[in-house]
Amino acid sequence: MTRGTPSFGKRHQKTHTLCRRCGRATYHKQKLRCAQCGFPDAKTRRYDGWAQKLRIELDKVLEE
Repeated sequence: MTRGTPSFGKRHQKTHTLCRRCGRATYHKQKLRCAQCGFPDAKTRRYDGWAQKLRIELDKVLEE
C-alpha cells in the first residue's frame, strides 16, 4: 500500500459544492446532502454540541 506523496496526487476532486439553501460549500455531491444545514431535509440541521451542556451548567449555577 502506497502512502505519502503519490497518494496526494489523487486529491484534486471536489467532494462539496455550494448548497442551494445555506449558500455554503458544504453540499456533498455523492451523498446529495448538505453537511451544514441538512438540505434536502425539511428541517434545518442544528447542532449545539458543548453549548447546550454549558447552558445547563449555567442554569444550575444561577438557580443556587
